[in-house]
Amino acid sequence: MEYRKLKDQEKDGELVERDIKDLYGKPLSGALKTAHDSAVPVNNMVSFGGNLAERSKWKLKSIVTIALTLLTSSQAILIVWSKRAGKYEYSVTTANFSVEALKCALSLAALGRIWKSEGVTEDNKLSTSLDEVIVYPIPAALYLVKNLLQYYIFAYVDAPGYQILKNLNIISTGVLYRIILKKQLSKIQWAAFILLCAGCTTAQLDSSSEDRVLQTHFEGWMMAIVMALLSGFAGVYTEAIIKKRPSRNINVQNFWLYVFGMAFNAVAILVQDFDAVMNKGFFHGYSFITTCMILNHALSGIAVSMVMKYADNIVKVYSTSVAMLLTAIISVFLFGFHLSLAFFLGSTVVSVSIYLHSIGKLQR
Repeated sequence: MEYRKLKDQEKDGELVERDIKDLYGKPLSGALKTAHDSAVPVNNMVSFGGNLAERSKWKLKSIVTIALTLLTSSQAILIVWSKRAGKYEYSVTTANFSVEALKCALSLAALGRIWKSEGVTEDNKLSTSLDEVIVYPIPAALYLVKNLLQYYIFAYVDAPGYQILKNLNIISTGVLYRIILKKQLSKIQWAAFILLCAGCTTAQLDSSSEDRVLQTHFEGWMMAIVMALLSGFAGVYTEAIIKKRPSRNINVQNFWLYVFGMAFNAVAILVQDFDAVMNKGFFHGYSFITTCMILNHALSGIAVSMVMKYADNIVKVYSTSVAMLLTAIISVFLFGFHLSLAFFLGSTVVSVSIYLHSIGKLQR
């Protein structure tokens, strides 16, 4: 009996092994070995998860960098391209209003997502108290004038020259930081300011003309300086507002800034283009390029905020530097721009100065 029992167990074992062999195509011992070998060690899994997270972060940073570079480089090109026979067929005040309205809608949409996921809190609700909204008209008015000037400056400067000259706002912002916010500037940053001035001037040298030394007329330089001062002051003032209540959601602050921007642009429409809008319509003269320009201006602000959240200041430096060169190359084909040695050297000096200003800020 005992012998029969042992034989039956042996047969049962053979049947089980045969079933496993049929299932995996291997004997039982081989199947067990395969299962053991295919097991991933815990350390390798953790390492793989870390690499995946790093890869995802690098991918997001790359997307943000490329987006900011393309938006920055195409900004001036789209404004110049939207002209017909050297003038704007559309109303620049309605274009500005459309940009502010689109940014306001995007901020409200972002707030809606936050309210849905986190609920309405003290820091993300849209308060209409006087103390809340009274601080936004000043930067909104400054941005209004600056944004209108960026259309008229192209009567005196080309797209690549504009990309160079608009970096002057780094100087105005730095000086106003020192005066208003009492922030110290490092020696590297002061040296970067001098290099920036030298680079802007070098890029505008005109070797082909005997009448003037610089390509950009005096009026163009004055507009660029005024725009830099307005942009710098508005930026510093806005940062002071944000830091006064750092826990306040940025979309709430942006919303009120854009609401006042819409209000001031509406006044500008009434003063400057009321008859044209009433007779021809709000969107008269708009083209596909004009629509792309409005989208570009609206999305540029979002791209900058994404850089601050997902990337770092170095990304802005690289984006600005590449955008200057990219604008020049595209302008060669679209507008017949002459890419001179002076422009190349000047843009290189400007790029170096922006980089020095960035590392000077980190070492301060």
